[in-house]
Amino acid sequence: MSPFFKIREKKAQPYSAPKNRYSSTPFPQQHQAKPGIEAELDPAPAWRGRYYRPADKLRGMRALITGGDSGIGRSVAYFYAREGADVVITCLPEERRDAAEVRGAIEELGRRCVVIEGDLAELDACNRAVDTTLEELGGIDILVHNAGWQNRRRVEDLPEEDMDRTMKVNIYAYLRLCRRAVPHMKPGSSIIASGSIVGMAGSDEMTDYAATKGAIHAITKSLAKELLDKGIRANVVAPGPVWTPLNAADTGMSAEEVAGFGSEAGASPMERPAQPEELAPSYVFLASNADSGYITGIVLPVTGGKR
Repeated sequence: MSPFFKIREKKAQPYSAPKNRYSSTPFPQQHQAKPGIEAELDPAPAWRGRYYRPADKLRGMRALITGGDSGIGRSVAYFYAREGADVVITCLPEERRDAAEVRGAIEELGRRCVVIEGDLAELDACNRAVDTTLEELGGIDILVHNAGWQNRRRVEDLPEEDMDRTMKVNIYAYLRLCRRAVPHMKPGSSIIASGSIVGMAGSDEMTDYAATKGAIHAITKSLAKELLDKGIRANVVAPGPVWTPLNAADTGMSAEEVAGFGSEAGASPMERPAQPEELAPSYVFLASNADSGYITGIVLPVTGGKR
């Protein structure tokens, strides 16, 4: 070959995602009956992570994700599978259609996805979720409590039954799941909870919900201390507004308010709600010992700049 002949190598182009890759509000006016179905949301939430690049960070791990049929939980389950984990997700019977879509997508990746139907306000459903994970996957390395219940109501209009359900799904279920799962979790395992910006800053229309999220933050910080000697880490992801069925099914929101969700004054400096796939990488980060092995007891805000 002539010394004057050179092969010109093509330079790798730097990665860049489109600046405006997500739909902006206002969305179409809409409202759903509880618990809310993702398949009926318009626009459909982005959850598959088109621009995400997996790196086998969770290869061989086994995760239980509550509320994994839709919203943030759906995206977390899918990202975990892309990172090599097998997953169990929980849902209500009414959410069966959404759960089937998640399971199909995960199975296309060659990973396992087991769906458990049940109401996490009940003790039996919490215990069954953990027990099924142990039976089907052979153990549990990651516990994500993401399922939640909310309705916007002023405190003087707060029904006893609604307050009771919010507390049971958001707080009781978290403690019950941990109580059942921790004895089976080995060093290197993680507990991750979905907190909220309202758990840090409060809310003028969701006092009971904000109370549960503040409790989740405190519980997780306590778990981080309690479980340190077991080698189990515990952390929180605290989102700002996120486009999920939880909002469209909030009985305290009008169809017009749902259409503008996340863009109202003070909600987010980005003037839009996050998409679930913008939250999921934080859950991967906190579950990966390669990335966050020295992190426990934190509340990680993913709020679009809201403080």
